[in-house]
Amino acid sequence: MMLDMFMLSLFSIQIAFLANGHIYIRYMSQGKHAEARELMYNGALLFFSYNQQNSAADLSMLVLEVLEKSDTKVEDEILENLAKLFSLMDPNSPERVAFVSRALKWSTGGSGKLGHPKLHQLLAVILWKEQNYSESRYHFLHSSDGEGCAQMLVEYSSSRGYRSEVDMFVVQAVLQFLCLKNKNGASVVFSTYTEKHPSIERGPPFVQPLLNFIWFLLLAVEGGKLTVFTVLCEQYQPSLKRDPMYNEYLDRIGQLFFGVPPKQSPSYGGLLGNLLNSLMGSGEEDDVAEEAHEDSSPIELD
Repeated sequence: MMLDMFMLSLFSIQIAFLANGHIYIRYMSQGKHAEARELMYNGALLFFSYNQQNSAADLSMLVLEVLEKSDTKVEDEILENLAKLFSLMDPNSPERVAFVSRALKWSTGGSGKLGHPKLHQLLAVILWKEQNYSESRYHFLHSSDGEGCAQMLVEYSSSRGYRSEVDMFVVQAVLQFLCLKNKNGASVVFSTYTEKHPSIERGPPFVQPLLNFIWFLLLAVEGGKLTVFTVLCEQYQPSLKRDPMYNEYLDRIGQLFFGVPPKQSPSYGGLLGNLLNSLMGSGEEDDVAEEAHEDSSPIELD
């Protein structure tokens, strides 16, 4: 009996879906974009509640279609609705990847930039709750939430990392924040991580040389003196060799904050170049924070 009632409910929803489709077309033709968006959003939530993933994903895409075809301004409520739809999608579905890519593109005016920081922050929290730490980390990097990023990294390190790599989790994040010209994010993620992590003794100075390096680096970035930066990198080379990416990031940081001339090659090559370009967008020398790249795949944390 209960199964029959459930099937009847699904049938009723399918009928409503067809009816809503006609209403959606009429709303769009009349320029009633807000009404069309609300209709598709509520319909998607209804299908999600019955675990009808495909139909729900179709309606979620129509929500984005309305946004793309209208002059709707980016507002927190809309970003929260998009994040809600994202959270309800099957994490392993290709529709989810397509949805988040389009949502991020719309949130920055369809210009191909990396996405609105608020939307990145909302996505990062959702992925954090799913314990998808690497993708959460990517989105935190493009948000303005350094504190949230640090707390996620503490959990990531404590649950998945080796004790000997406790410093490496935050070092890479700080360097990448700096590569995105986000000095404040770099500082906040470092101070919060070193304060909250149970395996790090209170500093500075710290027991781990890499943490001391980052502390000095953040001070050097504020001062902007090339000689200080150069000596710092030389003195800590043994520790920096723990990850071959560190010196690549420092090359970029040297260009951005200390006036170091770029390498003769217009862009980095090979695997390291792909990782840098994935993080920073197209790799333009003077406008790294503004240039974009539509690929929302994360940079893996080693």
